[in-house]
Amino acid sequence: MDELRPLTIKAEVLNKADGSAYIAWGKNKIIAAVYGPRECIPKHDENPYKALVRCTYRMSPFCSLEEHGRRGPSRRGTEISKLISNVFDSVVMAEYYPKTAIDIFIEVLQADGGTRVAGLTAAAVALADAGIPMKDIVCGVAAGKIDGEVAVDFGKYEDNFGESDVPVAVSPRTGELLLLQMDGMLTKEEVARSIDMAIVGCKKVHAIQVEALKARYAEKERQGALGGNGEVDENLPATQAGGRQGMALQPVPGESGEGAQS
Repeated sequence: MDELRPLTIKAEVLNKADGSAYIAWGKNKIIAAVYGPRECIPKHDENPYKALVRCTYRMSPFCSLEEHGRRGPSRRGTEISKLISNVFDSVVMAEYYPKTAIDIFIEVLQADGGTRVAGLTAAAVALADAGIPMKDIVCGVAAGKIDGEVAVDFGKYEDNFGESDVPVAVSPRTGELLLLQMDGMLTKEEVARSIDMAIVGCKKVHAIQVEALKARYAEKERQGALGGNGEVDENLPATQAGGRQGMALQPVPGESGEGAQS
């Protein structure tokens, strides 16, 4: 009951985003994209002391019957967007980028239960890929109860027919809880066990996040250091052998600031 579904994470999957990630978790398939720091539009949202961190979570119209034909954000999508924005506002070092915006877009291509924690996990990798300084790479796992047993990482069936759902997001370095919700009925002991099991699961997820980033930057370093003949170019400065160069502010073409959700 403490096993996670198969999990794969890839960093930098979109060319035009400052940072991006793809996550396949169970049958969930989700893309996260980060744009920024860039000009904050509308201007009245601008903070003179730090960047505005905002998230847009959306389920694609083709990913479920509930979303088919929907125009505009759903109430659930708006709620999850706000929750994830609050999580990253607490870990992103936004004070380094005053008067700017850091926009996170999470697009659920296929849903199979636990999409909010999966999307949050992918967004953390996308932020790291964008070079945004953070206190930690956060991750999330959902726990809950089904057939009287506490378990973690429910699929869609368990999510629909389970007795409770407890999404949890943590800072792996400190163990601080950054997100805790509960839907359904649990005893005090079951709540504590759900949180403990979710934290253990988060440690496993965090290791996969780190490996995804290491794999991507090892590839970038190899590509940057190899010349056209496949040999190492010894004249290449070390600072150019991988990683992103300094990010300039990017103006937004319109007030919507749309990215991955378009």
